[in-house]
Formats: sequence, structure tokens, C-alpha cells
Amino acid sequence: MKFGPVPVADVSGAILAHSVTVGDRKLRKGMVLLPEHATQLAEAGFADVIVAQMEPGDCHEDEAARMLATALASDASDANLRVTEAFTGRVNLLADGPGVAVLNVTALERFNQVNPMITVATVPQYQQMGAAGMVATIKVISYAVPKTDVLRAADLARGAIRLVRPVHRKAGLIVTDIPGGPPNEKGIAAMRGRVEALGMELCDVQIVPHDTEALAAVIASVRGDLTMILTGSATSDVDDVAPSAVRVAGGTVDRFGMPVDPGNLLFLGALEDRPVIGLPGCARSPALNGADWVLSRVACGIETTAVDIAAMGVGGLLKEIPTRPQPRAQRKK
Repeated sequence: MKFGPVPVADVSGAILAHSVTVGDRKLRKGMVLLPEHATQLAEAGFADVIVAQMEPGDCHEDEAARMLATALASDASDANLRVTEAFTGRVNLLADGPGVAVLNVTALERFNQVNPMITVATVPQYQQMGAAGMVATIKVISYAVPKTDVLRAADLARGAIRLVRPVHRKAGLIVTDIPGGPPNEKGIAAMRGRVEALGMELCDVQIVPHDTEALAAVIASVRGDLTMILTGSATSDVDDVAPSAVRVAGGTVDRFGMPVDPGNLLFLGALEDRPVIGLPGCARSPALNGADWVLSRVACGIETTAVDIAAMGVGGLLKEIPTRPQPRAQRKK
């Protein structure tokens, strides 16, 4: 592609690089100039204008963006993505319903190394998405790029972006109650909001005493494709009430504790083929915490092991809170 000033007599077929005003109208950047535009520019006193001129082998920005988007979401319906129309070299990939973004990070990094004018920006790996949320945007920065680069980038990252929809449809919540403990209604409402944001139903809510045997009995009988436990007193050890109750009920606990703050006191286990999530106390608030990351993955059937949870520490510092200033920050005397 050639880029630079060209006499107005020679601009027909070129792409206008910068918007200009001619008389009472505006010629907008990115438009393909026609012979009548050349006449208007000359009459307005322009000797030349800056344009982009495509050369053999070049691909227009919109065509390139369409090709790249088609490759990145190689089967948009199977990838649960909606592909927007190309405009000014940009195409967006939108979530076709709630779910979690799953990315081939290595392929996307290679894609962005082909040509600086060919770019894709995405949400973070495993980001929870709502319907119509933008998962990625493909932008061809220049007005045209070599088609060979477009084809190479497309081949490197074919099918690299997809949205995984929830595979579980219903969830059960068990809340343990202690005298003088936090109000249960707030926590139940927060968890109902999380479950419904994933397109699921909170089908069963059980409130039981904060006791291992009582909790174990309900774990075995609560309805839902996955079970969540919100304790009235924070889980402080893998042998505390809630993890012990899962084991008494015949289940397993794969991981207690996560390197995400807030959210440290989460545990993850299973009862037969039903996932069990022990929620941290911060899940009583609708604010983002580690439980959101685990719940969204589990709901979508994405394997979530102890190793996966350990890896969440990088990027896992979600916010600072006033009640936890020491020792991470020193107060001034």
C-alpha cells in the first residue's frame, strides 16, 4: 500500500486518509474517492490530499477484518459467538449468550506478531461473559494490508476464540446458620444473582445449623447439578465444618484455599459426579471475588483442578479493602 499526498487530479480510486471539508459537505476518511470527489476537492482549492493507494496483492481493511474474524471464530455458531459486520477495518466477536471465554493464547500471540497492522484484542482467558458482551475485537489498523499476511495470521489462529456455555442448568445452595451470624438473605441474593447471570436456576436453598452432621445430610439431598455451600462462620481449615461435611457425605475435597483476594477461603470438591463449591465469606457480596472465577468455570464444565486454582494467583489480587490494611500497607503515624 502506498500512503502519502497525491495531486487531486490523481485521487480517483484512492482511499482518503483524513477527513476534509469541501464546500458544505465533509469527505470522511476511509472513503474511496471518485472522479466527482476530485472535482469537488479542486473547486475547494485543494492541490493535493493524503490518501492510501492499494497495490497488487493488498487486501482492503474491511475485507481483511472479515477474513480474520471468520478464521478466529472458525464456526461462529459452534463457538457461540456472533460476528459483526466489518466497519473501518473492525469486526467484533460478541457472546451469543452467557458463558466463559476460552482462548488459544499462544495462537493469538502469534497472530499479533504477523503484521503490526493486523490486531486482535480479547478479554482475559476464562472471562465470564454475558449475552452480547464483546469477547474480542479484530482491527486492521491501516487501510490495506498484504493479503499474504492476512492469510498467514488466519492460519495461525484458526478457531482460537470461543465461548463455552454453561453445561449445568440448576444449582443448589446450602447456607449454614449460627446464632448472631451474618444475615442469610444478603448472601442468598448475591448467589442467586451469580447463578442467574450464568443462565442457570437456583433451584434449591437450604438453611441448616453450622454442624458437620447436619450439613452432611443436606449435601447428600440438595437438588441441583452443582452444590454451593455458604457457611455462617468462615472456613478456616480443610478439616473445618464444611469440608468435613462433604467427606462425611461421601464426597471429596480437592482443594482448600485459593490465591485470589478476596476469595482465599474457598474450597472445591465433589459428591459423586456433582461439583461442590465451598464459598468464601466474601461471596455474600455481589462484588467480584474468587468464587466468581471458580463458579463460572465449573458451571461451564471447564475442568478446574487444584493446579488450575493455584494458577489463579497471577492476576488474583482483585481489590484492597479498608479492613485489611496491615501488613500490606503501612499506616502513617
